[in-house]
Amino acid sequence: MIDQVYVGALTLDLLLGDVRSLKQKRSVLRPIIAEVHKHFPAVAVAETGGNDLHRRAEIGVAVVSATAANCTQVLDQCERLVAGRPEIELLSARQRLFNDDD
Repeated sequence: MIDQVYVGALTLDLLLGDVRSLKQKRSVLRPIIAEVHKHFPAVAVAETGGNDLHRRAEIGVAVVSATAANCTQVLDQCERLVAGRPEIELLSARQRLFNDDD
């Protein structure tokens, strides 16, 4: 039986390259989101902010685990995967960890 449940949340603020329309923005974000989901099928990942901005985007990643260490490890790996994409610049990353006591 699991004593604790941890939920990890990662928010990534991205600056996109030469993007001049929302359609181009989606064509840049879609493969990034798909790659995160492919490498980490147990996480939830989606565009969560900056929907009306052409060159800025926010991606949210969430994971549920029995340990805080596993949540942090998975989120760190997701952050590195996105940060390594040459077509974007990672402006900021924010991790939060929640458990039953919160």
